[in-house]
Amino acid sequence: MFKALTARQAQVLAALRIIVGLLFVCHGAQKVFGLFGGSAPGTPEAVKWTAGLVELITGVLMAIGLFTRPAAFLASGLMAFAYFMVHAKGGFFPIVNHGELAVVYCWLFLYLAAAGPGAWSVDGAMKAQG
Repeated sequence: MFKALTARQAQVLAALRIIVGLLFVCHGAQKVFGLFGGSAPGTPEAVKWTAGLVELITGVLMAIGLFTRPAAFLASGLMAFAYFMVHAKGGFFPIVNHGELAVVYCWLFLYLAAAGPGAWSVDGAMKAQG
């Protein structure tokens, strides 16, 4: 099995979770609220609302560390779906089809789903109390 994280490793994992979660919230806010320049022209309304709400909700959950594993797993799936449904049409390689960010998010979220929230999380606080 896996060796337990050191305190420093748990803190770095938490920093990764918080930063990536907040960045993902920005993508959701861009689609749902039109912030940060709004979504790309021609983006269907269903995609804006569906993907945008998933990005907002899972991003907030990951940032605060609540239901981190299922939120990260759902977000990872969303990014895999985005890559194959949107970016892959532009060619096989992410550098060519501009899908690098979707790939990076997908794998980061899959890592968070496996590793858990690390330090400073609501999940950890609830586990400590119960």
